[in-house]
Amino acid sequence: MRAIVQRVSKASVTVDGEVISKIDNGLLILLGIEDADEQEDLEWLSRKIVNLRIFNDSEGVMNQSLIENGGNVIVVSQFTLHASTKKGNRPSYIKAAKPVVAIPLYEKFVTQMEQDLGQKVGTGIFGADMKVELVNDGPVTIAIDTKNKE
Repeated sequence: MRAIVQRVSKASVTVDGEVISKIDNGLLILLGIEDADEQEDLEWLSRKIVNLRIFNDSEGVMNQSLIENGGNVIVVSQFTLHASTKKGNRPSYIKAAKPVVAIPLYEKFVTQMEQDLGQKVGTGIFGADMKVELVNDGPVTIAIDTKNKE
C-alpha cells in the first residue's frame, strides 16, 4: 500500500457536484493498493498514520499525533499512486490492484482507521470521478509505502 498523507486545514471530496466528505483540521490520505497488499499492510499503515507526530504542539513544534490533535480524516482511493513511469511517457498501472482486490482492502483500511482513531473517517467513492480540494497546512506531505518502510 502506498499513502500520500497531507496535513490539511480543510479538505473535501465532491462527486457529481455533491460534497460527500468534508473536514477541517486533519489529514487527507490518498491510498493506492496493489495485489500484494494484505491485512498486515493496512493495519501497519493505519497505526503509522494515526500516530505520526506531524501536528503542532503549544510551542509550534510538530510533536502531536492525529489522536492527540483530535483532527479528522478523509481517505481517497487513488490507483495512480502505483504508476510506473520507467518506460515511455504513458504511465503503466499494472501494479495497481483491480477493483475485486482493491475495494475490500480499501474498505478494511477505512474501518481500521476508524478503530485506531476512535471516530468516523470520511471517504471518496471508489472508482468515481472525484474532485478533491484541500488546503495543505504547512505544507506537510508525507509518502508512506508498506513495501518500503523507511
